[in-house]
Amino acid sequence: MRRKVAIYWPGEYVSAPNELARPQVEESTRQMEKALKTLGMNPYRVGDFIDRPHKGIEMLGNIDDPMIGIHCHWVWGSHVVDGVVGKDNPLLLASNFNRKWPGLVGMLNTCACLESVDRPYSRIWTDAADWSENDEFMARLEEWATTGRIHYPEDDLSFSAPISPAAHEIALKTAEDIRRRRIMMMMLGDTSQGMVNSYFGTRLLTKYGFTENKVDQAWVIEWGKNVSEARIDAALQFVKEKGVTFHWEEEELDGGDFREEHTREQLRDYLAVLDMANEFKADCMGWQFQIGLLGLRPASDFAEGLLNSQCRPEGNGDTIVCATEADQGNAMPAELLKRLLKGKGLNQSVFMHDTRWAGEHDGRTVWMLCNSGNGGAYAYNHNPDSLEGVHSYRQVRRKFKIPGGTFAGYALPGEITWARTFLKNGELWMDIGRGEVVDIPEGKRQEWWNGATPQWPLITAYLGVERDTIMAHYMSNHIALCYGDVFEEMVALSQELGFKVRIFGQNA
Repeated sequence: MRRKVAIYWPGEYVSAPNELARPQVEESTRQMEKALKTLGMNPYRVGDFIDRPHKGIEMLGNIDDPMIGIHCHWVWGSHVVDGVVGKDNPLLLASNFNRKWPGLVGMLNTCACLESVDRPYSRIWTDAADWSENDEFMARLEEWATTGRIHYPEDDLSFSAPISPAAHEIALKTAEDIRRRRIMMMMLGDTSQGMVNSYFGTRLLTKYGFTENKVDQAWVIEWGKNVSEARIDAALQFVKEKGVTFHWEEEELDGGDFREEHTREQLRDYLAVLDMANEFKADCMGWQFQIGLLGLRPASDFAEGLLNSQCRPEGNGDTIVCATEADQGNAMPAELLKRLLKGKGLNQSVFMHDTRWAGEHDGRTVWMLCNSGNGGAYAYNHNPDSLEGVHSYRQVRRKFKIPGGTFAGYALPGEITWARTFLKNGELWMDIGRGEVVDIPEGKRQEWWNGATPQWPLITAYLGVERDTIMAHYMSNHIALCYGDVFEEMVALSQELGFKVRIFGQNA
């Protein structure tokens, strides 16, 4: 491989997060430059943050040298895809491993984006203070510098599992129900954050038992005009009586400008979307919010949390699976898990989160699954008729200028099944695993939570494999999980519907 290496900086569309992360990115770039020079490589930097699609095309499109992207915070995968697709020069995605500046989130998302468009790449990560003193990191970097690829062990991956007759029967019945009536996914906008990997479209969805009905997000505002104040009054009374703790006007939480009126507007949006779901007979949905409504409405988190809860205003006892950021790669497994849970007589709630960071606890890798607020209430109380344990904090001001509340809490321990859909070689795959929500000691929990985003909900979970298996092979920054063991049912149903199946953890 040639000795020159181009280093670029992927970024967000919003400029403020890029600038906040600049010291982290610059330090990580210095660390990478030092490591490359140790191996006899000649690194050079390419411009500044790639935070628009045209920048990816202009800054990366004419580079034939090997390239390394430095991931130190959230990034838009599409900006890089636009610049490197169709090229075959060696590409390495490198991330730090940090709670506060989670480059691993951006890296995992970008890996999946590139995989979905068949663009070869490699990935590397480290939590070392001095990258060049991390022997494992340096060995991997040398492999890439020598061969243009990094290969990781696949010992904890498999592609089939034993299925019991009982599990197979539930899976077949669920598949028959889906074939009788294809699953309708209502899409409130396309995916946000440049997640090329998270939108499949009707041409793919229909092959696997789903279809979509696209609805412009402007309809949230339009339909909200027809939501009466009486319905909002009743909804607010409901969530108060069912146990939500609202942190209105608390000065220590981003200035105290979050008030009851903002929750009322979030409930307006919830009721408007509920009306749309009823109108279009939607089984599940994806809600983009972060693009288009960000400067117009309070955050969608509280509404999404209610949709994913059985206990909700004007509810019928069921959840309505709502994938945050309109991520079809989470909506698909979440809806299938929900149906299997109901078929097995377990609680139907499914939760969708970011793989934010992982630490060690009791000799195992425990992941911080921390998304801005669309997990349902069942995780916090294990009571389908309650909203106890839900806290609504002001969504972080850095990005959400209009005050609005999250749907936060700390998940209770219990066994879990998890899954994720991704696109590879023109086919949909289903990653599936077993795991456990772990109750870590309060001191460590608060340290982790405060080191990330304490306004957001938190699940601390062991995913059945150690950290490097997820980092080396997982195809998203998002994950769908549920309480209870429907692992065999999920493998059987996914295979029956035509998904390729990949299992994490020795047949789990």
